[in-house]
Amino acid sequence: MDESQDVSEKNGIRVLNSLHLKIIACFFMLCDHAWATVVAGNDWLTLIGRIAFPIFAFQVVEGFFLTHSFWKYFRRMLIFALISEIPFNLMVGGSPIYPMHQNVMFTFCLSLLCMYFLEKARKKGRAVLVLTAIAVFIVGFLAGFVTFVDYFGYGIWIVLLFYMTRGMKFGWIPQLAGMVYINCFMIGGLVYNIPIFGTVLEFPEQGTAVLALIPIWLYNGKNGVTNKAGKYFFYIFYPAHMLVLFLLSQIIHY
Repeated sequence: MDESQDVSEKNGIRVLNSLHLKIIACFFMLCDHAWATVVAGNDWLTLIGRIAFPIFAFQVVEGFFLTHSFWKYFRRMLIFALISEIPFNLMVGGSPIYPMHQNVMFTFCLSLLCMYFLEKARKKGRAVLVLTAIAVFIVGFLAGFVTFVDYFGYGIWIVLLFYMTRGMKFGWIPQLAGMVYINCFMIGGLVYNIPIFGTVLEFPEQGTAVLALIPIWLYNGKNGVTNKAGKYFFYIFYPAHMLVLFLLSQIIHY
């Protein structure tokens, strides 16, 4: 925990632990996926749903640094990525096989590999780290598009943004700038016209993802999950909720 975070926690500002963040992220993810399946047309659900991914991305970075075994962590993520693929395909494509889009856990698997190589390079000096960082950011970004993972290369960059700013003094500044640039200008999405004081503000759908920084900045560095059942619940929740939503959508539209 860096000095600024320690001071914030003593002042009672950082009040959310890892468990709280996961619950918040799961709630917003559920809203987004419900919009995509059973309550289509309620755009406010997908707007607030954008908040989920950055929180999960942040948690993946925390998991990377806190895990006792990188490869066990990576293997667990990969196993649940494989388990989640059919429910994900059913939800987004209506078919068990949908090769044009892979679930978000594959995004995190690629991100974990990126961070792994960066940590290896960090031990070999600044010059090696800089060159590796350039290569990782380019290759990781392209890999996200080639493999069709959720959020494509943009998602990997969001994970790496939290990786690069972890423990950084005044890290909230590059986090805010990076989140605005990636979500509002690179991803964008559907543009909403919002009338304000006689003028019209154009706001990209993905822009609400920046709001994820609020709970992230309230994180106190504590776990909150003390047993394996609690830890695995959130891994299981991902494929389980997609499968349930798909089945509900089939019943509703039957």
